[in-house]
Amino acid sequence: MKPTLLILAAGMGSRYGGLKQIDPFGPSGETILEYSVYDAIRAGFGKVVFVIRESFADEFKSRFDEKLKGKIQVEYVFQELAKLPEGYTCPADREKPWGTGHAILMAKDVINEPFAAINADDFYGAPAFQTIADFFNTEVSENKYCMVGYLLKNTLSENGTVSRGICGTDDKQNLVEINERHQIRREGDVIVYEAENKELVELGDDTPASMNFWGFHPSLFEHLESQFKAFLDEKMLLPKSEFYIPSVVFELIKSGTVNTKVLQADSPWFGVTYTDDKAHVTEQIQKLTAAGIYPEKLW
Repeated sequence: MKPTLLILAAGMGSRYGGLKQIDPFGPSGETILEYSVYDAIRAGFGKVVFVIRESFADEFKSRFDEKLKGKIQVEYVFQELAKLPEGYTCPADREKPWGTGHAILMAKDVINEPFAAINADDFYGAPAFQTIADFFNTEVSENKYCMVGYLLKNTLSENGTVSRGICGTDDKQNLVEINERHQIRREGDVIVYEAENKELVELGDDTPASMNFWGFHPSLFEHLESQFKAFLDEKMLLPKSEFYIPSVVFELIKSGTVNTKVLQADSPWFGVTYTDDKAHVTEQIQKLTAAGIYPEKLW
């Protein structure tokens, strides 16, 4: 069974200032996520599922359905604040989305095969998709997941701070811890993040970072549902609380339920957090196109 690519595209891009999921970056007006779909098709994926808001469904479908027709199966699922498990009601003052764990949970009724989950606004590179496809062909199981790790120094923005899942591994390259760090930036020659007490803590350049490129067995959905209910029981009334997928995976690792292998791919990564990041991403895609890795026109 061919794996599925799940693209998290429901965010509005508050720091970026617009709907960056459909902003053009490629030489023929391609979005970043189109390069991910293109790479996934080349790596043998059979379906793509977009997690979006229902309010921009028409805009998404008009942009992608015709392009992808006959190349890969396409599904859409909607992430909305009110889409909660039975028995739970969204607080009236809640504005912030519930987070990446909730976004992935929205796809439980349309995915029954191993799947990769990625952000819509990150460029992950063709080697990363092939690496994760190879994992699906040889190792994935209901208790064995994976993620693609990137060197922290290659994931920063020159235009502001970023948040990253900082990873620790054992001698078999299994993930043993993952900590969400915020306000990461370069201060002089070192990379630092801001701790809760505002203290600056140093991180190594080659620290493995999660860029939310995960490889899952569909067994994840059962775990997601139970953990999301526990999250809501504890934090539903906190207006800024978020249900992060790295936290879900870490809980499964701590309990011994799953092993998660950190895959290393010789792959470029670049993303769009701020408006000023767009010029850099456009330039990098142009270089890859000039090198023959992508055609001038993807479709």
